[in-house]
Amino acid sequence: MATLKTNTLTGTSTAGSIAVTTEGGAATTNLQQGLTKAWCTVNQESGISTADSFGYSSIADTRTGQTLNTMSIAMGNIHYAIVQSEHDTDGSWTATGGVSGAQAVSPWTLASTTTAHTIVRYTSGGSGEDTEYCAMVCGDSA
Repeated sequence: MATLKTNTLTGTSTAGSIAVTTEGGAATTNLQQGLTKAWCTVNQESGISTADSFGYSSIADTRTGQTLNTMSIAMGNIHYAIVQSEHDTDGSWTATGGVSGAQAVSPWTLASTTTAHTIVRYTSGGSGEDTEYCAMVCGDSA
């Protein structure tokens, strides 16, 4: 078994594109596209605190049940994927209740940009509710 040690990987035909052969060897995938661009674990229940994060320059509490998450890199367009899970008070992670960077029931207007998206937790009655959550962003960076 060989060990490869490097600080930089650069594609030979395209500097920002490295093809990786899949486990079965039948296909390739693009290394850069497959990376998570940003992730965070946030507690909004009493103020705002970030337990851990990567790829975000700031996370702001903008109103009850809503945060504005600003990334430190720009995405290639506004159609990136945002995956969010809530942290319930019993300590378990669930994949329910959140809307990320989408248009929800008025008055929640949540346009995403290439550098920021909104995480929202609202009740069935339409009002905001502060929560603990984790989120990650995947897609093409600029």
